[in-house]
Amino acid sequence: MHPFVNPTQLPLLAETDILVIGAGSAGCVAALSAASQKRYSVMLVERYGFPGGTSTQMLDTFYGFFTPGQTPRKVVGGWPDRVVNELAKTGAIFLRPNTYGAGTGVNYNPERLKRVWDQLILQSDIRYLLHTTLVDVHTEGERYACIFWNKAGFCKVIARRVIDASGDADFCHLADFAYETAGEREPAQSMTTTFRMSNVDLDRYEREGGKKMLAAKMRVAVETGQHPLPRKEGSAHEMNAKGCMSTVAVKVTGLSALNVEELTRAEVEGRRQAFVYEDFFRDAVPGFDQSNIIGLSHQIGVRETRRVYGEHRLTKEECLSGNLPDDRIFLCGAPIEDHRQGKNGEDETYWEYIPGAGVYGVPYGTIVPKGSQSVWAVGRCFSATHDAHASCRSMAQTMSMGQAAGLAAVQSLANDEAANGLAISQLQEILYGIGAVLELPDEVADTSRMGWKR
Repeated sequence: MHPFVNPTQLPLLAETDILVIGAGSAGCVAALSAASQKRYSVMLVERYGFPGGTSTQMLDTFYGFFTPGQTPRKVVGGWPDRVVNELAKTGAIFLRPNTYGAGTGVNYNPERLKRVWDQLILQSDIRYLLHTTLVDVHTEGERYACIFWNKAGFCKVIARRVIDASGDADFCHLADFAYETAGEREPAQSMTTTFRMSNVDLDRYEREGGKKMLAAKMRVAVETGQHPLPRKEGSAHEMNAKGCMSTVAVKVTGLSALNVEELTRAEVEGRRQAFVYEDFFRDAVPGFDQSNIIGLSHQIGVRETRRVYGEHRLTKEECLSGNLPDDRIFLCGAPIEDHRQGKNGEDETYWEYIPGAGVYGVPYGTIVPKGSQSVWAVGRCFSATHDAHASCRSMAQTMSMGQAAGLAAVQSLANDEAANGLAISQLQEILYGIGAVLELPDEVADTSRMGWKR
């Protein structure tokens, strides 16, 4: 806490039952699921000028809805489906095939998704503030006084329940909940600036071998030194815009997103690498000779910073067990996908798949900070070890965390239950009722012909 900010002297912006901090995919769904119960006031606060977080700032594909492999099963439902349904109404999605082993992805237009998030939020009677940054946290009795700053100056919001969806666990950090900082034990996953290229001859690219050809060209470029690429692997895929491709190829390691000087260096380095890749694509990859970069991600993509210590901590062993624990609140089938620095200094991505049916259940305690009576933490700051986090960070899963947290906050208020003493069986009943998937589906999803539905 910052002693120089005196909350008693600040203007009261709002009092709310449920405050969600961060309007990324987890935070938006947390607010939407809480407001859908129509029992308590909900407020959603975001530091940027648009919602969506990673889903709109740097990516264009939802992963985690389906298990990877030849027999995909759909393992996420409820509010995440509703978001995709709204996108589908605009014609702004298509299903990408099993890319790099991560399973079928739901590709969308990120600019359209910003509007979809806006519409869903505004239709739900949520008090919605953008350009507003959390700077401090105090307690007022059993409530939290959250101090924010925006162009009007400092202000405070009093909340009975708080959902930290900030990505960096900013609320939990300021409220003195315990957490692990990425990089303290294992090297933190790398950061990535995504970029988009226009005027690509997609037909020629596919005729010449598509992603297999691209992988071979990247290896040759690195091994010969013809282009100073930071890694031998990466992806480029078709966008929801004619003749455009989106990439996940830049790799920035060894810098902390919690240190402003290091984050500044990471941003600069990410942009530098993006244009190294532009030269490579134009020179070496068939179909890209007349293309150029038309956009970079809003900021560099950060995979992990703070991970809260929760009432339960998801481990690699639990992921690989394939178990469905009794207190599960959502399922995950995504492999461990660890973007890291290799032993010889080379950048690499480590994959490890979920055995058996390829699915595990995630316990409720992973979204409850240790000892919390009235706080939940969702998104990439949830409670997991480094390896487990590398599996369970896909956006379908972070939306599922938000869904559970929003409903749990309502249940906590309605029944006067502490976050860490919630009747999980009741929460599960509500999740089942809105279409969440908590059991392994028997039916294999035909993703090649799937009409999106709840």
